[in-house]
Amino acid sequence: MLVQQIVNGLTVGAIYAVVASGLTLVYGVLRILHVAHAGIYTLGAYLGVVTYARTHSLALAFAAAMAGSGVAGWAVQRWIYLPLLSQPRIVPLIASIGLYIALEDLFRLAAGPYSLAFSARLPVGPLAAGGLTITPAQILVAAVGAPLLVAAWWVLTRTRVGLAWRALADDAPMAAASGVDVGRAVGLNVLLGSALAGAAGVLVGVFFNAVEPTMGSVPAYKGLAIIVLGGLGSFPGAVAAALLLGVVEAVAIGTVGLLPRDALAFIALIAILLLRPQGLWGRR
Repeated sequence: MLVQQIVNGLTVGAIYAVVASGLTLVYGVLRILHVAHAGIYTLGAYLGVVTYARTHSLALAFAAAMAGSGVAGWAVQRWIYLPLLSQPRIVPLIASIGLYIALEDLFRLAAGPYSLAFSARLPVGPLAAGGLTITPAQILVAAVGAPLLVAAWWVLTRTRVGLAWRALADDAPMAAASGVDVGRAVGLNVLLGSALAGAAGVLVGVFFNAVEPTMGSVPAYKGLAIIVLGGLGSFPGAVAAALLLGVVEAVAIGTVGLLPRDALAFIALIAILLLRPQGLWGRR
């Protein structure tokens, strides 16, 4: 059923959007392809599943994941990225890849190589009508993902700190000369982007009922594909590209069945870049 495939795709796309929105926020200010964002996302999933196991509160699980991931992201930008900003862009990129690999191994050492079940008890049941079924996990993704994206958009477009981020993205030296506290603005930017990654980790853990050390591998490269598709540094572009990719994956796999799901991101990336090199929402 096509409508069911679209709903499934929008659910996965919403998770992609929460991950990619944090990634594009960081890229917009630091101009770094933040591969370690996937490690922060995995950290959020582990903090969420551990907190839920101890408290049985999903709200506390999200709070712990977002707080811990936000602080971890802030520490990464403060002690790894900022000292490397004066270097060629390949240097912080290599540092980010190395950090992600190190985090993946740390998770494996700390929690073991196997999946941990994230069997959260959700306060809603499935919704069904006319052959369409929306599962409790899909309702959770919509109920948490949509407000997070709206809140991040509001901070970016309606607050003074969001104005500082946009000024830094346009012209960092001019923004600094105009009185923008660059260190504070960058720190808050990465803090928010990493908190979004932590929330996405919990959503994925509950949605697939699994948290494992390698769960960041797919988001590590698919998140980069999404922000390139949307236009590097474009928040609405990243969200739109994430939702579009989720729907295309679900419909293609549901109707054809033999297409490789993860390869679709890069097939779409190549096709769109051939037609529109700046991405869907990017500027030349």
